[in-house]
Parts: sequence; C-alpha cells; structure tokens
Amino acid sequence: MKIASIETRIVQLPAEEPLAGMPENPAATRPFVTLEMRTDDGVTGIGVTYFGGPLTRALRAAVDALGELAIGEDPLRTERIAMKLHEAASASGPAGVFTLALSAIDMALWDIKGKALGEPLWKLLGGARERVPTYASGAMMRGLTLEQTIEAAGRLKEKGWREAKMQLALPGQTSPAREIDRARRVRDAIGPEIKLMIDINQRWRVDQAIDIGRRLEDLDLTWLEDVTVADDFEGLARVTDALATPVAGGEYVWGIVPFRHMIEARSVDIVMIDLVRVGGIGPWLKVAGMAEAHNLPVVSHLIPEVHVHLIGAIPNGLTVEYMPWLTRLFREVPQQQNGELVMPTKPGLGLEFDAETLGRYAVA
Repeated sequence: MKIASIETRIVQLPAEEPLAGMPENPAATRPFVTLEMRTDDGVTGIGVTYFGGPLTRALRAAVDALGELAIGEDPLRTERIAMKLHEAASASGPAGVFTLALSAIDMALWDIKGKALGEPLWKLLGGARERVPTYASGAMMRGLTLEQTIEAAGRLKEKGWREAKMQLALPGQTSPAREIDRARRVRDAIGPEIKLMIDINQRWRVDQAIDIGRRLEDLDLTWLEDVTVADDFEGLARVTDALATPVAGGEYVWGIVPFRHMIEARSVDIVMIDLVRVGGIGPWLKVAGMAEAHNLPVVSHLIPEVHVHLIGAIPNGLTVEYMPWLTRLFREVPQQQNGELVMPTKPGLGLEFDAETLGRYAVA
C-alpha cells in the first residue's frame, strides 16, 4: 500500500458554543485546514489542523507541500515519513506552521493505519479503557459577563456535565477580588459535586498566580491551567510548588523536546498536550510516555473527536477537553454520556468529513 494522492481545503466554520449556547462572539469564525490522504488501494485517511489565523493559506500550502513529499510512501511507516518530512523541512521547524502542517499529515497516516488493520485507533495504541471522563470547555469564557457565565454554568449542570472549565484573567481593569468573586459565583452555581477547572491562558505573572491561586484553594479546583507564560518553566515550577491546587500546562508547548524541559523542571502537576502543536499523534504519544515515566497524568487540548482515542489508549490519561470547535466538520462525533465519552468502534479515527459542511463553508 502506498500514498497515492492528497486533497486539502480551508474551511471557515462559525465560532459556535453549543454546550451552553453562550458564544463569546456570535459573529466570529474559525479557519481550519482539512486533509484527505488516499492510498493506491482505496483507503482514505483524514487529518485537520488549525491555529493558522491570517496565515491559514500558508498553513494549507505547507500541508500540501508535506503531503506531496509523502506520496509514494508506505502510510503504515509513520516514523519514516515523519523523519523524511523533518529532513525536508530543514530549518523551517520544529515549531510554527511546519509543526501544525505535520500534525495533519500524521493524523491522516494513523487514520489509514487503523482502517487498513480494521481497528479503532485507541485499540491500536494500547486500549487502556473503553470510556473516559470528559469536561465541558468553552462555555464560560472571560469575555462573557458575570451573569452570562453563571447562566452558562447552570445550563452545563442541567445537561449532566460532571466536569467543567471556566476562564479567569478577566479583560479590562480586573483585580484579584474580581477574579476570585467570579470563580466563587461559578462554584456556587454548579455546586460542589461538579469538578471545576480554571484556565488563565498565560495571562498572570508568577506572583499574581501564587497570590490568587492561594485565595482560591478552598474551592476544591481540579486544576489551574497555564497560569503564566508557558516557556517560563522555572516560574511555573514556583507556582506549582506554592499551591495546593494542581497546576496544568502544556497546550502552548511545541514538539516533544520542550516538554522534556517542562517535565524535568516539575513545572506542572498535569501535562496538557495539544495534538496539532506537538506535531501529531506520534509525538503526542511520546510526550504521554514521558509524563508517565515521571508519574504525571495527561489531559488533552481541543479536538475531542481525536483525543478520545489518545486519552483512552494510555494508562495515565485523565480526562478529555470537550470543546466542540470542529463538530460541524464531521458527520458523527462522540457525545458526552453522564460525563464520559465512549470509545469509537469504527476503524481508524472513526470520523468522516461532512460533505454538506465542506460544501457550505469551504473557502476558495
């Protein structure tokens, strides 16, 4: 079996928030690059990448260029293809557009591998569990008013979510008092039985993270996420050491080597791996193994449709972030059931692009 052809598209999807019906910006859109990789015996693997923003056309061009280099290769030899693409890219990596493009290629290769072998990806990768916890994300964003956030929290509770995440580091002239009040109001709205995470998106200084984090410790938070600049491994370690609340981080880390530095510095209690920034499924698994060797759990960032396989495959997978940016893109996606996701049963990723969505939202 050989890779015979590739096809890419740019798809501009509405920035919907279907979990609680509370979008931060109802008029916003998000661009994605889709990939269909076909083999000479009729197997098609799919991949997707994003974070291109105004460089999305450049990201698509990078996927096209790397995909062309993969034509003629055996798709089951994922590491060989990754080595070839890294060598061809030379000094343009190992982060940025190159890594984002590589992730789409790698994703499609693993999809082909699962389909060729007739098994869902999570089984091929280890098959640790048949279902995994999941948490609602994206419904309690910092751009919402306090009233909107509390309403969203109530809706998530009504829908049966057992875990949920909100954002702090509020815009404008915020203060520790405002930050803490918002977190307490959300905790009151969802009650003590629902796990609550808080995302800072790198917006606090180290001293702010320690100060506010200590004042939030009585809320029994599951974690505080990306509390300061992602590559300040020493600063992150100071926060992690100072707080009783676990600190999560890693979504802004590119490739596998920086994760080694982060983990060895004991910068975080929980390792969060972003599939497209790390470079695809192969690198994701390597970081998860690194975390396991250091007795650390792993959580995912975005794209739950694929991350359900990865978190379910490994022994140290903790929970899947359910932030449904790409729901429209696929014909059928895993759904939350009593706070969990059931492992897909179809071969490969178990996903298929929705033709109507591609036709409606594809950008020329």
